[in-house]
Amino acid sequence: MADRLAGLLRHYSLSARVFHSGAFCGQHHYAAPHGYIHLVRRGPITARSPVHEDLLVTEPSLLFYPRVASHRFVAAPGDTAERLCAEVDLGASTGNPLAMALPSMLLIPLADLPGLGPTLELLFAEAERDQCGRQAAIDRLCELLLIQLLRYLMDGRLGATGLLAGLADPKLARAITAMHDAPQTAWSLEALAAKAGMSRARFAAAFKDAVGVTPGDYLADWRMNVSCTLLKQGRPVAVVADRVGYGSPNALARAFRVRMGCAPRDWLAQQRGDAALSGS
Repeated sequence: MADRLAGLLRHYSLSARVFHSGAFCGQHHYAAPHGYIHLVRRGPITARSPVHEDLLVTEPSLLFYPRVASHRFVAAPGDTAERLCAEVDLGASTGNPLAMALPSMLLIPLADLPGLGPTLELLFAEAERDQCGRQAAIDRLCELLLIQLLRYLMDGRLGATGLLAGLADPKLARAITAMHDAPQTAWSLEALAAKAGMSRARFAAAFKDAVGVTPGDYLADWRMNVSCTLLKQGRPVAVVADRVGYGSPNALARAFRVRMGCAPRDWLAQQRGDAALSGS
């Protein structure tokens, strides 16, 4: 099977920064503009958030908030839990469709993640040591953990409609990966169906049922996402147009207005203005 993450990670880097490892008591509120991974090594801990009902976590578990979601952890008086916590960024703020396809929160017992066991053991061991390079090591290990978690979720563990459901289907995944890897290609329905090894009609129906949109709409959205990423990187509009399969800057501008409501340069100016305001 083609690498289902390669194209996504080429355009959307993921990062993690571990900021706590050890005992936890009392309560703490998390509301920063990024996602979080919390590894509960020992409970009990109550997780509270507007995006889910109160959850009492008593066994070693992973709590994953892939996008911005205010939440609070509470340990009962007299209880001392143990956690490792990291800020994570999957590119949700810049439109990574995988980040947007994930639920607002996932709670998974560590016992259900045996494939992540060696990474977790090394992560916890490094976190407990006070050696040179510790922070860099645990951050990189947490990023590896993120990739392994995404693999786990892409293997159909969620069973929901959306990008994850499409990537969990081996045939559809080949077509989706082809779009991710080469957005500049003039993909026709027939060409994508051939990648999936399906007839045109069967592919179109299966894609819409699994992903929730047509292949053409998914490709158009993906091209817009990549365009936005490249524009933020400072790429000229002409270069962006070529990278995402539009024949000219004017063609990109027309598609951009349809999808985003403004021209590429206007959108970029707005993004820079918003960034300046948030940094002030």
